Amino acid sequence: MPAPSIQTAQAWQGRTMVDPDGAKIGTIDAIYLDDQTGQPEWALVNTGLFGTKSSFVPLAQAEDIGDSVQVPYDKQLVKDAPRVDTDQHLSEAEEQQLWRHYGLDYDSRYTTDTADRDRDGVYDDVQDTAVGRDTSGPTTDQAMTRSEEELRVGTQTRERGRARLRKYVVTEPQQVTVPVQREEVRVEREPITDANRDAATSGPAISEEEHEVTLREEEVVVDKRAVPRERVRLDTETVTEERQVSEEVRKEQIEVEGDQDRADRGDVGRR
Repeated sequence: MPAPSIQTAQAWQGRTMVDPDGAKIGTIDAIYLDDQTGQPEWALVNTGLFGTKSSFVPLAQAEDIGDSVQVPYDKQLVKDAPRVDTDQHLSEAEEQQLWRHYGLDYDSRYTTDTADRDRDGVYDDVQDTAVGRDTSGPTTDQAMTRSEEELRVGTQTRERGRARLRKYVVTEPQQVTVPVQREEVRVEREPITDANRDAATSGPAISEEEHEVTLREEEVVVDKRAVPRERVRLDTETVTEERQVSEEVRKEQIEVEGDQDRADRGDVGRR
């Protein structure tokens, strides 16, 4: 597959780069051209959680697939690429290291420069290589740009654990006091009176006989039934806490070389 044209590669800046499985690798930040052919050779891709890391990816087999640019390299392979200072010229040794990392043959006839430093998609011999990133317009002026890195910190949601409700049965003893009744025999004796004399003398004068009384009692009967007591559910609440993030940032410093006294006097005169 031929390398993309300069116009095509220019349109890729800011697009998402994906691996063969469609997984996002990062965002294309800049296009690097070959010094001798002037054709796009490398893409600088911002990777990492917040785009804080950059990796070089060969463009020889890159393909436009709609909103993304697909390369035949696994996402992790790109993230593990050798780190090269993106503000410097790619040395031959650095380029060889990158080509070996991606399993490609290196041709020493070509060297790669951070050609499109002004990111206009065109390699300019004067603007891109002579003054590099320290330009403030189409041509060099008397000013130098000082830049510094700043942290971009955000948050992302991840799973920290799971909670579930599980119902199980336990057995425990329970005692309940229940009153029960029973009948007992009690012998009652009463004297012969005019009131009971007829009943007492209605039978034979002397005889043998039996009289039976049925005794009753209550017994405890136990039955069980399920009774609903409460409803239990799981819910979540958001708790906010503060965490500190530490990271090193780089910043440029500008110093004056040469006739410092004259420069200082000139500054004073302008005040």
